[in-house]
Amino acid sequence: MAMPMLIPENLMKKEGELINGFAPEVAWVTMGGNKQLEERMCVRPTSETLFSDYYSGVVKSYRDLPLKYNQWCSVMRWEKETRPFLRSREFWWQEGHTVHATAAEAEKETRDMLGVYEKFFREYLAIPAITGRKTEKEKFAGAEYTLTIEALMYNGVSLQSGTSHYFGQKFSKAYDIKFLNKDNDWEYAYQTSWGVSSRMIGALIMVHSDDDGLVLPPNIAPLQVRIIPIGDDEKIAKLAENYEKTLQKAGISAEIDTTDRSPGFKFAEAEVLGVPARIEIGMRDLEQGKITIARRDTKQKILVDANCDIEKEVRALLATIQNDMLARATARRDQMTYVAKTLAEFEKIMNTQPGFVHADWCGDPECETRIKEIRGTKSRCIDENAPLVCGKCVVCGRPAKHHVIWGIQY
Repeated sequence: MAMPMLIPENLMKKEGELINGFAPEVAWVTMGGNKQLEERMCVRPTSETLFSDYYSGVVKSYRDLPLKYNQWCSVMRWEKETRPFLRSREFWWQEGHTVHATAAEAEKETRDMLGVYEKFFREYLAIPAITGRKTEKEKFAGAEYTLTIEALMYNGVSLQSGTSHYFGQKFSKAYDIKFLNKDNDWEYAYQTSWGVSSRMIGALIMVHSDDDGLVLPPNIAPLQVRIIPIGDDEKIAKLAENYEKTLQKAGISAEIDTTDRSPGFKFAEAEVLGVPARIEIGMRDLEQGKITIARRDTKQKILVDANCDIEKEVRALLATIQNDMLARATARRDQMTYVAKTLAEFEKIMNTQPGFVHADWCGDPECETRIKEIRGTKSRCIDENAPLVCGKCVVCGRPAKHHVIWGIQY
């Protein structure tokens, strides 16, 4: 589904919490050509208002529900500080919007989509993201609550990587989204929205890559294997073609580098592009009945029989690379995950080696603000499934209500 880029101001203002929350980041259009607009329009920062306006016209009965829509689009938020991929003013994202007949169904959607995002990060990007609920201060403007996945970058700085919001009836009351329920009574609908953005590309780079270029997990790599013939020998060329056909037929993306550049250049280019595996076929190895397979993630080179089952060999290697990348990222995240029981411990961690810090919180926004004074540290999420660390707020020492994971953010 596609919605307009420009949103009239009156439509944005219908749900006051949303417009107030986004006001500092909204870009406004005030001129059309050389004429002043009668009403200024904002460049889409998010699309809840547009979808809600649409729902108000099409939702009439419980039989119409649920409605689940997805759109890929660009949005604009006037960030004070920009960082490539991670925090730009205009970015590309996927945003989903749903409307339901019951709160239970909408809340299930909210949690299900968080699970989809967490699974995608873990199984495809090989990034071990944590999940939880945002505090009231950090939740999406207009939401009843926000669920989030948070990833830790190589340097210990955290990145909000995807969110799923439960709106309850806030937007349906503001935009008059009502339906006749099974009892033939009018009722306001229940809504959700969720999204991930091109920010995940930044996460992919910062978690896995190195100074030689990209390191891509096989499950997300557009090209999984590059075959590099060394020399012009006909036997080498024929073997390379056989490998390419076999791998492609098996559903493994593979291609031969047929350019006339030097082998060293070809190896370096494959590394820059993050191709997970590289097959090198040279006469010196072939005389021994061998070929070389190089791993991008570890730079390891493996000699295998030239007459091996290349599909089986490569498939097993790609699975190993995928698993190893996740294991290394998980180990690194765990090494930079800490526990703090006092404010002094908290400050020492954030000032020496930042990462995820588990610490209890009383729920008072003033204590959350006090934490922000330590290098801009923010609550990443409330871990709803974990017991309290010690039962006392890390800031004020009063009885704690929540086990919170904190961190410096991009």
